[in-house]
This record gives sequence, C-alpha cells and structure tokens, in this order.
Amino acid sequence: MGFKLKIEKFDEYLESLRREYKVYAPVKLKGKGSFADTDTIRYEEIKSIKEVEFNIKSSFSPKEIILPITQTLFYFTENECIEPKQEEKKILVFLRSCDIHALTRLDEIYLRNENEDYYYKVLRDKIKFVLMGCSESFENCFCVSMGSNRTEVYDMYTKLQDDEVFIDCKSDELMDYFMDDKAEELEVQPEFVLTNEIVVTIPENLDQRIFKSKMWDEYSSRCIACGRCNFVCGTCACFTMQDIFYKDNKNAGERRRVWASCHVDGFSDMAGGHGFRKDKKDRMRFKVMHKVYDFKKRAGYHMCIGCGRCDDICPEYISFSNCVNKLNEAMDEVE
Repeated sequence: MGFKLKIEKFDEYLESLRREYKVYAPVKLKGKGSFADTDTIRYEEIKSIKEVEFNIKSSFSPKEIILPITQTLFYFTENECIEPKQEEKKILVFLRSCDIHALTRLDEIYLRNENEDYYYKVLRDKIKFVLMGCSESFENCFCVSMGSNRTEVYDMYTKLQDDEVFIDCKSDELMDYFMDDKAEELEVQPEFVLTNEIVVTIPENLDQRIFKSKMWDEYSSRCIACGRCNFVCGTCACFTMQDIFYKDNKNAGERRRVWASCHVDGFSDMAGGHGFRKDKKDRMRFKVMHKVYDFKKRAGYHMCIGCGRCDDICPEYISFSNCVNKLNEAMDEVE
C-alpha cells in the first residue's frame, strides 16, 4: 500500500533523510549544455523533490555516483600506503528502471567476477534506489527490446503530480522516516514503458563470424573516437590507473582510478608499443559485440540496457540501435 504527501511535507522528510543520506537525482543544469545557451540533465545532490527532472531523460547516467570518474584508491609516501577516509553518509539515488538494470551489470563486473572490487563494494553497500517511473518512451530509447523497461528492484517509488508526491515504499528503513498518521494511504503502482518507437532485434545466430563482416567498415570514417558514447553509458566500466606525484615530495602521491574509453586512441596500447584495434571500425565492433554478445555469454543477459544515451550524445549521429539491427542482415551474408 502506498501513500501521498504534499510536496512541502515530502521535503520535510527529505530534509530528515539528508542527515544520514546524500540524495542524488537528475537535475537541469542551466547553460551547462554542449552548445551555447543550452541545458543538460545530470545527477547532482538535491534538497527538494522539486529539483528532480522527471520529464526529461538525463544526459548522463547515475553511474558516476557509485563509480566515480576519478577515484583515489590510496595515498602513498616513502614508508606507507593510506586508504582515503570514506564518506559516512549513505546514498539515496533517484533513477529509472533502465538505470537500475545498468547497476546490475556493474555489479556483475565488479562484484561477481573472480575477485570482488573493494572500492566499488564500499559505495554499493551504501546505496538505496528511488525508482522514477516512465509514462512514455524518450527519444532513442529501446529499453523494451533489452528487457530493462521494468524492475522490482527498488526501495522506494515516487511520482510527482501537481503539488503532491505519490510514494510506494518497500524499505522498512526508509519507511521509518515517513511514519506520520497524516499521510493518505492509497494504491500506488510504478509507471513502466511498454513500447518504444525503436525496436532492436539481436540475431539468435550471432557468433564470431560477424567480426569479419564488411558492415563495420563505415565506422572507420564516421567515428571520430571521442569516447562520448562510453562516458554517458550506464554499463561501460573500463578504467585506467594514474599515479600522481606531489611537487613538494616526489616520493609521495596517490593512485587514482580514472574512467577510460575503448573508442579513444591508446586504450588498447601495450608495453613495447603494441596496440590492438587501431582502426575505429574495430573499436566500434569491440563495443557493440561486448554489449550484445560477449557479456551475455558470461552473465546470461545482455550488457546494453537500451537507454539510448549513446545515440543522444554522438556528435556524428552514429546510432547504436541501428548498428545492432544491421547485425541481422550481416549474419545472413556471412552464412
């Protein structure tokens, strides 16, 4: 059973929550878009539910909350290594069904691989999900095709309508903040998208024969290797390491984990000057096949969640969904 509250009352509870939680949500950043006088939607800490952008898809995923763009793993001196102090507050994040599925993919990579990633787990254990419903599909979304349009994995659901907040709270811990006899109980069901304008079909017979297909050739000239598709993606998890040495003591510094991109020059370079996937078509092939073939072989489900952010952000208008659909005809040709 759910309930509803006036916005002002909900914000009072939110203020109480913020004593123990850092609360993140997609917000509109005025003038911060890619072009002059444009806005962007990105995850930031909020103080009021009125700040949350419910009606527009965020330009960036909430991935950076749990997997920071730059993360110090430890500090070092001549004699010791010191782990950074951890933020004591827990994390509450407003996100959509597809992004909850994206975090499941990151869990697979960082927690259920051969070795559990300590730094990821520290943040992951702190997080709770506030589901944001989708009444209709956004541009370039194909979440229904990828099976990420619905989820039951959330701690609380919220919907903003006029001056009221409709809530379905599944977490006893969060529910303790809303224990108020003035809250009006009613049936609250999350809104999920049932259809997308874009439909993606992944061929059942997809295998390594596709690697030699001519379909990849067009991306040699179209892709500019900027890596923007990787950085907005909720499931891309690659990183590189940086050792930073301080100017006042060359024997002291810190080791950082920093996001990396399989599309960017140098990502696959090895010692001795060897490099793999030097051609941009090979990088596109690597990414696409990882999202809809390699990952599924290991995990049993596709890595891509169909959010469409890669299509939204690409300056060359390369469509990931179109590329995946081309695999069907390409597989027929290689048989």
